[in-house]
Amino acid sequence: MIVVAIIGILAAVALPAYQDYSNRAKISEVILAASACRTSITEVYQSATSAPGINNWGCEATTPGGASKYVSTIVTDVNGKVTVTIQGFSATLNPPINGRIVTLVPMKNPGGGGAVPMTSADVGGGTVWGWRCGNAAVDGTTLNPKFLPGSCRG
Repeated sequence: MIVVAIIGILAAVALPAYQDYSNRAKISEVILAASACRTSITEVYQSATSAPGINNWGCEATTPGGASKYVSTIVTDVNGKVTVTIQGFSATLNPPINGRIVTLVPMKNPGGGGAVPMTSADVGGGTVWGWRCGNAAVDGTTLNPKFLPGSCRG
């Protein structure tokens, strides 16, 4: 009886932890799907002569449901901010994941003050210093931070 009780307690702890782990792995796939945009936007900032405009950076997937199993859409704004809408997760998850948004913003380092978001004025010689990912307060990420990979929390 004691062994059965111990196994029950272990299962009660392990199953939710495994579910969170598998959901984080799937969210990593969402971030990977946005990688094509990171590459494309970085190239445009370094070599183009003008900003391409909203959803014209060459990496978007704007038809809902068509990007991948876990990505509904990938859209960009005039400054290269990437907004990824998530799909394909269980509807019973709490907190929910479907329909949530993850954002990636190209950043520059003007020196002396830390990184700031790039703007379309930086196109044609601007260097993307890094990417800010998953910032709810500034960029509009709506996905619960516990599901984001460690490199994308903030």
